[in-house]
Formats: sequence, C-alpha cells, structure tokens
Amino acid sequence: MNRFKHGARRFGLAMLGVAAAILVGCGGGSEPIERFAPKRIMAFGDENLAITPQGKKYTINAVDTNGQLVCQGNPVWVQSLSSYFGLVFPQCNPENIAAPQGQMFAKAGATVADVRSQLDVFFSTGTFNAHDLVAMMAGSNDILELYKQFPAVSRESLINSARDLGKLWAAQVNRVADAGGRVVVPTVPDMGVTPYALKEKLTKQDTDRAKFLSELTTEFNTNFRLNIRNDGRKIGLVLADERILNAARYPAYFNLSNGTDPACLTTVAITDCTTKTLLAEASADGWLWANDYWLGPAGQNVIGQEALSRAVNNPF
Repeated sequence: MNRFKHGARRFGLAMLGVAAAILVGCGGGSEPIERFAPKRIMAFGDENLAITPQGKKYTINAVDTNGQLVCQGNPVWVQSLSSYFGLVFPQCNPENIAAPQGQMFAKAGATVADVRSQLDVFFSTGTFNAHDLVAMMAGSNDILELYKQFPAVSRESLINSARDLGKLWAAQVNRVADAGGRVVVPTVPDMGVTPYALKEKLTKQDTDRAKFLSELTTEFNTNFRLNIRNDGRKIGLVLADERILNAARYPAYFNLSNGTDPACLTTVAITDCTTKTLLAEASADGWLWANDYWLGPAGQNVIGQEALSRAVNNPF
C-alpha cells in the first residue's frame, strides 16, 4: 500500500485530536471555538497543486496493477486538505460524487501574474466566504523565468524583480483573505536545491548558479511574508522553503533515501510519470523530486502535513 495515500488523513485526525484536547482542557467559562469545516475548496496556482482534467498531476502519478491511473493516490498537498475535509475536485472524483465542491484553477506554467488573472476571472462571477478553504501556491515559475534572463540581465536587477513579485504575490493572497476566504499558502520551495539548480551549478561556471536561484527564492519569499496579513485568522502560512530545504539536505531525517536527483525517466512528460516510469533505483516515497523542477509524492507529503496542521489548528 502506498503510505502517502492515506497518510494525510491520519495526520489530520491526529492534529484534530490535539486541538480538541486543548479546547477541552481550557474549561472555565470560555465559549467553545467552532471547528473550521469548509464547504468548498479552491486551488489557485501552478504545478505544485494543479490537477489536469484527466486527473494527472505534476509529480509521480499512482497507477494500479493494470497501469491505470489512480488519481487519489500519491496526492499533491491540496488533495491532502480536500480529502481530510471530505471534499473532492471534479478532476479527481473516483467515487463519482454528483456535486464535487472543489474548484481547480491552478494551471501548469502559471506565474504570479497568471494567478492574478485566475482571481480576476473568479471575482467576475463570485466571491469567497468564511466557509471557503483556498489553497494558493505560485512563484516557482517566476523565479525560473527571472533566473533564465541571467546574465543578459544583471543579478541586482533580477533580485529587485524577485522582491517585486513577492509583494505582488502577497497582494493576491490578501485579496482572497480580504474577501473572506480562509487561505492556506506555502512559500516557494528553495529553487536552489532542485535537481535543475544542481545541474546548472555543474555546467555553468561563471557563478554559483544554485546559490543564485536560492537568492531569488529568498527575496521572493521574504517580501511575500513581509506583505501578507499573516495574523493566522484568515491566512495559514506554510514554510515550504524551510521544510523542503531541510529534506534536501537531510533526507534521512524525513525517511527519504534521495534528496537531490529526479526520480522520473527523462523520456516521459511529468504528467505521464508514474510509479512504472521511474529510474530503476528510484521510488515514489523515497525520493524528494519527481523531475528537475517539481516535487515527488514524498515532497508533496512534507508540504501536505504542514498545510493540514494550519487548516486544522489555525483559528479560521
């Protein structure tokens, strides 16, 4: 059995039990806190949380013994949230629920500006409320786009652009929170520890390319964090950059066997990567990365656990 298929729900139940025990222990005359129970879940962003109309994800997809896609297996982090709260996305609805309450706006290649457009489309026909759980994640594609302009564009100019994009991303998250949605948003994983960054460092000797990607990520995330309204009541911040950095540096601590190499064969597109199309020595639950840019199920689980903790324990 894939240990990531049900791990998110088990983790969520444990976290809920802790929160309930704390509430009971308070006693006295304080009024009980109503448990957050979202009625809808929406996803805005990039490959880190996108699900295609065919139920494929930008990670190592699970398949059954006949090679058929099992879209609920090897979940991306937003699926860990939705399954805990009993919500599903129509892109992955194996039980054919008549009216799934998930809405998937996330798309491959999406930048911060693209998510702004996603939100513009949403706000043109509706809005958010206190029963909406909104998962948001973007910035990876922006950082890669900035990096690929170097050295034609100076390091200083690109660093400044990363800062501006971090502020713009904060503005999009604040838009959702100000409209009443309850947001769970991870920071961008450190793009300097991706397999792509390590290859760039080895092949281009003009500067430490991996370090530069890390610097761009840090500037983006720092300005994002400085500008979101992070009081915990409407925005649950997940420090994915710190968690993924630690997983890459100390994989054994996260029960991983590899934190640096891509697990998928280079001959298949990432949405076609499955547990049947991996390097001979790779595994879905032991390797951090699926390909040069995107996390495997193990990395998604690292973010998913933290996202669940925020959704369950923040006073939404």
